Amino acid sequence: MVSEVMLQQTQVHRVIGKYKEFLKKFPTIQTLARAPLASVLKAWSGLGYNRRGKYLHDTAKIIVTKHRGKVPSVFSELVELPGFGPYTASAVRVFAFNLPDVLIETNVRAVFIHYFFPHIPIILDSEILEYAKKAAEGQDPRAWHSALMDHGVFIKKLHQNPTRKSTHYVMQSTFDGSLRQVRGAVLKLLNTGSHGDLALAKKLSFEQTYIHKALEGLKKDGLVTNDRGVWQIS
Repeated sequence: MVSEVMLQQTQVHRVIGKYKEFLKKFPTIQTLARAPLASVLKAWSGLGYNRRGKYLHDTAKIIVTKHRGKVPSVFSELVELPGFGPYTASAVRVFAFNLPDVLIETNVRAVFIHYFFPHIPIILDSEILEYAKKAAEGQDPRAWHSALMDHGVFIKKLHQNPTRKSTHYVMQSTFDGSLRQVRGAVLKLLNTGSHGDLALAKKLSFEQTYIHKALEGLKKDGLVTNDRGVWQIS
């Protein structure tokens, strides 16, 4: 569950180290649920998209209170958890519990598009799903999907990335100078203690309008609070 949430919109090589650090700091669901959000966000720092850290924190609390501290294996229960979409729910079922399910992510798309849609310019996931369901029948779920993902990486190295034909293909925007960078810098600073607007503007080398926009977004996501002009981690 931790690895799947970390891997949302983040490449594997950036996740590996953080994953190990995170599990060392929060070895159980209960430890994570009891931890203050500031501690979780500090451990998450460097991965980006920090709301995922909060989602994981909220998820741990729900699992402790609603599921007696055990990660559910039922799709309908998993998909209700904060930050879980259908893919993450299915991935937890496959990789944590080795239950039969079908996963479609970027590397899996690469495999099916390369072999079954070589001359079609635009591919829908619904089209891939028909092949994926048939191919997964009778397979060991965990081994099969691990193999598919590894083979997808291999295909993308040898051929022009087939996933460019997918309707889900999106090129990630540049990090430097982005709002994501400002949000990360704001959270990193607030992890050292609360700061007022003026102190934030002084210590961060970004335009004030960008800092304000980042703060408002972080507040909306429930990551920070403002008390009479003083900002701090929720």
